[in-house]
This record gives sequence, C-alpha cells and structure tokens, in this order.
Amino acid sequence: MELQKLGDLKIFRADLTDEGSFDAPIAGCNLVFHVATPVNFASQDPENDMIKPAKQGVENILKSCVKSKTVKRVILTSSAAAVSCNTLSGTGMVMNEKNWTDVEFLESEKPPTWGYLVSKTVAEKTAWKFAVDNNIDLITVIPTLMTGPSLTQDVPSSIGLATSLLTGNEFLINAMKGMQMLSGSISITHVEDVCRAHVFLAEKESASGRYICCAVNTSVPELAKFLNKRYPEFKVPIDFGDFPSNAKLILSSEKLINEGFSFNYGLEEIYDQTVAFCNAKGMLK
Repeated sequence: MELQKLGDLKIFRADLTDEGSFDAPIAGCNLVFHVATPVNFASQDPENDMIKPAKQGVENILKSCVKSKTVKRVILTSSAAAVSCNTLSGTGMVMNEKNWTDVEFLESEKPPTWGYLVSKTVAEKTAWKFAVDNNIDLITVIPTLMTGPSLTQDVPSSIGLATSLLTGNEFLINAMKGMQMLSGSISITHVEDVCRAHVFLAEKESASGRYICCAVNTSVPELAKFLNKRYPEFKVPIDFGDFPSNAKLILSSEKLINEGFSFNYGLEEIYDQTVAFCNAKGMLK
C-alpha cells in the first residue's frame, strides 16, 4: 500500500460501518485517534451517505476501544462545522467550545453542504454520549479549514478550496462565500498545527473536553486583499460588491492556548507553504 511507504506503520483493513472491524487494530493500544469521516458533497442522499455512516463509525470505533480494555484516551477529529453554523445575527461574536451547530436549522433549510455539517455535529455528539455512558476519556479537536503541504498524491479538496481565490475557480470561490455566510467566517489553520494539536492533547494529562483549533479568522474579501498583495502575479480580484467584508464571528482557540499549545503558522506562512506545494503540483498557472 502507498501509505505503508510513509514510515513505520501497520496497515489494517477495516470499515467504519462494520462493527468489530476495528477490534484488531485497536487491541493493545493506549491512544486512539479517530480522524476520518465519510465525505460526499455531491451526494443526493446525505442522510445515508454521510450522516448515518459518520454516527455509526464513531460508535463502532468506541465500542472497539471499550473491548480493548487498554485504551486510555480517544482523540476525535471533529470540525468547526460542528460549532459555528447557526441563525445568530450580528457581528463581533466569539464562538467557543460551548457552542454547537444548529442541526434543526440545517435539516430544515438544507443549505449547500448541509449533510456534512450535520454529520460532523451528530458524530461528535454521539461520541460524547457514548464516552459518558462508557467512562471513556474523550478529547475532541475542532479544526477549521486546513491547508498546507500534503503527503498524499492527490491534492486534498480543502487545498483546492483554500486556493480558489488564486486559481479563479468560480465554483470553489462561491463555496468559500457560502462557507462564510453559513458559518460566519473563513477560519484557516495549517495542517501541521492541527496534527500537532492532536498529539499535544493526547499527551496532555490535564486536557479534557472539546478544543477549537483555529489559527486565523478572516473573511473572503479580507483574504482576497491579503492574497492580492502577497501574490500579485495571480491578480486576485478584491471587489466583491455588497458581499460582507467582515466575518460575523471568530472561532476562539483560547482554551487550547491556555493548555500550553502554540501555533507555528500564521496566515503568511500557511499560504507561502500552500502556494509552494501547489506550484510543485502544477496547480497554479
């Protein structure tokens, strides 16, 4: 397997929807990182393609953790999608770990990508209920839009989204606008900082609960101005008409920082590395 070439890994074949298929991989482990979820933004049936499998996957992995009798802590990758999508109005709002996405609103209005947003929210809430009922030490990491260099041959969709203003991809630019309108901001974090946060919280004995992992809060127009100035060769447009120039909220990483974590990458470093990676892949021309 391609993944096996990345280092000292033992690869198992398993299926999130197949109860018991994670028993062998988890047996004997002290720490378990659950970082995957079914994603299909083109799905015509989000309930069966994303929401139910995400919920079932969390339950199956946690059941395997209970069976192992060796797992001391589980670290679940959630998403900002589980925090900031709501009907609150105004500006200057601060979202923290107490906030949850409004699932009833999403299921009623069904905005673009609603299935993914609901799946991440339902999966995390399912994990918390199971953890409480079964006395599992659970930590959830709540990352934002991630970008930066990738180890995979295929370019992750998040990088395509993060670089849409540079590539001029109208579909993805509209997706970014939709993200801002639905979630309240464009929040970005370097993938390495997200990975470091997972390991940091796994090893931090005092850690507990949810942790937002967000390095930068911005908006589409603000991001466009930054990119236009830093990378003038791409001629990034900065006129967005009456589209809101300011984000209505920010995602706060105060809890994570107070645990002793620090972000290694700001907006400049995040995009410098992303642009270098994309140039090497021939994505930016």
